[in-house]
Amino acid sequence: MNKLLRRIYSIYASALFLISFLLGFPFILVCIWIPGWKKFGRKINRYWAKVYFTLIFMPVHMVKKAKIEKGKPYIFLANHFSYLDVAMMGFIPGDVQFIGKASIRKVPLFGYYFKKLHIAVERSSVRSRAETMRRAGLALESKSSIVLFPEGGIYTKNPPQMAPFKNGAFRLALDKQIPIIPVTLSYNHLILPDDGKFLMRLKRAKMVLHEAISPQPSDTEESLKQKCFEIIQRQLDEDNKKSM
Repeated sequence: MNKLLRRIYSIYASALFLISFLLGFPFILVCIWIPGWKKFGRKINRYWAKVYFTLIFMPVHMVKKAKIEKGKPYIFLANHFSYLDVAMMGFIPGDVQFIGKASIRKVPLFGYYFKKLHIAVERSSVRSRAETMRRAGLALESKSSIVLFPEGGIYTKNPPQMAPFKNGAFRLALDKQIPIIPVTLSYNHLILPDDGKFLMRLKRAKMVLHEAISPQPSDTEESLKQKCFEIIQRQLDEDNKKSM
């Protein structure tokens, strides 16, 4: 796809993102305002993800190696190379709460939605990080799963090589004895690179839900972090070697 076609496709995908979000926003507001309905607001996000990727002609090939039990909470951890990652994680099954940067709350409308239905963290603040861990723990106790990007943001300069993982998710898994499901987003750095140009490629996406890692008595934050990193990175290397 040449540059002009990529630009047209990118404008189309961006416009559709905005329009579809605005159309769904009133229904999300209802779910936010009615006590006990927040999980339905998050469910709308899952439907939106399926519709959105269909309308932008981008099928998502999902490989499910994990056996996900209905009603059981998990911590889903994915590599983060592209702004497309957040939207694609909407395919995660069950009721999930995202952990994202506090700066998201400043985005008109979307920031309000995220603040009310998910968890925002200011990583430079020790107090904010502690509050995030507390809220994440409450979400897990209420049987909601957690979705986060353990790199802490888009930090790698050489995708598909990941940046080092932060410790928070693994501390949470050990404290609450919650299984971790590593997630590999194989090609998003090729579809929408983080290069400031915002030019999308029309390419089939791939998402791998790996087998769950259940914390063991012998596990530490470092050992869990290493296991998870190796699983995701191995899949990234394998898939991107094939695509070259």
